[in-house]
Amino acid sequence: MITVYYNGKPYQYADSTKYLELARTLQPQFEHDIVLASVNGKLQELWKYIKDGASVSFLTTQSQAGIMAYRRSVVLLLLKALKDTISKERLGSNQVKVEFSLSKGLFCHFDKGLVLDEEELKQVQTSMEILREANYPIEKYSISTEAAIEQFGKAKMTDKERLFRFRRASKVNIYSLDGLEDYYYGYMVPSTGYLKYFKLYSYEDGFVLQMPVREAPEVIPEFEPQHKLFKVMRETGKWGEELGVATVGELNELITGKTNKKSSCRDITDLILVQEALMEKRMAHIADAIAKDPQKKIILIAGPSSSGKTTFSYRLSVQLKAAGLRPHPIGVDNYFVDREKSPKDADGNYNYEDLECIDVAQFNQDMEDLLQGKTVSMPTYNFITGRREYKGNFLRLGPEDILVIEGIHCLNEKLYPLLPKESIFRIYISALTQLNIDEHNRIPTTDGRLIRRMVRDARTRGASAQDTIAMWNNVRKGEEKNIFPYQETADVVFNSALIYELAVLKPYAEPLLFGIDRNAPEYSEAKRLLKFFDYFVGIDSQKIPINSILREFIGGSCFNV
Repeated sequence: MITVYYNGKPYQYADSTKYLELARTLQPQFEHDIVLASVNGKLQELWKYIKDGASVSFLTTQSQAGIMAYRRSVVLLLLKALKDTISKERLGSNQVKVEFSLSKGLFCHFDKGLVLDEEELKQVQTSMEILREANYPIEKYSISTEAAIEQFGKAKMTDKERLFRFRRASKVNIYSLDGLEDYYYGYMVPSTGYLKYFKLYSYEDGFVLQMPVREAPEVIPEFEPQHKLFKVMRETGKWGEELGVATVGELNELITGKTNKKSSCRDITDLILVQEALMEKRMAHIADAIAKDPQKKIILIAGPSSSGKTTFSYRLSVQLKAAGLRPHPIGVDNYFVDREKSPKDADGNYNYEDLECIDVAQFNQDMEDLLQGKTVSMPTYNFITGRREYKGNFLRLGPEDILVIEGIHCLNEKLYPLLPKESIFRIYISALTQLNIDEHNRIPTTDGRLIRRMVRDARTRGASAQDTIAMWNNVRKGEEKNIFPYQETADVVFNSALIYELAVLKPYAEPLLFGIDRNAPEYSEAKRLLKFFDYFVGIDSQKIPINSILREFIGGSCFNV
């Protein structure tokens, strides 16, 4: 017999017992399904054998790691159902690609143009449900990296074959579901019986795999089409395809000078210049659209943390000047109420992300006065004293003047209920990751933004990576409440993610992540991100233009941000 400890209480099992057995014993104590174990502070899949004397805790689908394991496993279930349902003749040379997040789910499509009709999609859904009821085990085994390259090459899974050519580790973990084998970045649940909640929706030229989120892990969210977000994601995805850099492996080939026949770029420097030019071209189009409408006097810019809003507003202002306008940047944060009047959260801390932190009445009065041609004394908020100050900064709008206003509430009409709609142009900006690890492993947008913020906070605020990771969950809660519900109301959605940026951020982020103590609660997330960076070959930041959005995070920006 061996002993394992949960909450300090010993549990005895026969040798060669899996953590799955202990999880089943303790499941009645949990509100949500247990999907992963933490053994002596290290994440483990439930099929692992119990270690004698180990201290164990469990993660459910309400944890970030748990819900990601769940969603990752549902993707494998989908691929198996597609293989079982769609005939080889119908499938042809098509391969399904898991592209990006959309409406709490994942948008998928076939790379050679195959589109499933409603009846076929229902059959795939039914097949997934049959596999779930059969409770097939999701098995894991390791092979050498060379064997993995050969295996995926034979299977014509070229994204994975290319990815592993740059892998440092000598082994690759392969997951198997009833004969279907694939590689996944991250942990999985033990069997298909755990995958109770999912639904397929036909959308555009593909379909959406809708799954629960950690806030409600037993609920399949209603599918809400996000046409503007979808359009910009497909547009930037096509950029990547046209440049021949849609996956990490293809990016690594350009960085290292390996042959990348798909890419129109000579090398990584060429890619950086082309990507920045494409982004500048998009900003110019936005500026031209604004300049053509003389009624537009207020540009409102909103987006989640680390989207590059500040640099974007400066670069857009340059384009507005080129279009004959005189932009004036204004931060909504300058309209914060005095600190003691700010609302507090459940822990008694000031909650600076609530709309109640903004003096909405004063903001609207000033904006109305400016639109009417009056001279207004513009405030500056002193974050040290917690007071709004007036330092003789007066503003009056002429025919060519335009306001460029940035703030997290800028898409929420409650911020500007008195302003005429025809005078406003709204922009939603976010770093919507356009690069994927491979055809079935996407890079979550939130990972890119977390890494950006980690690097910037360390540079500008002296914050540790542990500090940034610790507060990230609260940041995301604020975004879910104050930003994401309004993104489809924007006139324009702008993607600030750069194909090459994670390779640049790697040498900045890795030392910060290695600095997190192994016993810290944030260590498991740090370890996950370090493993993630192993996929990338680094890029020298000297290649990055001084006006790049990326400079807002790594430093050296010409805008002094």
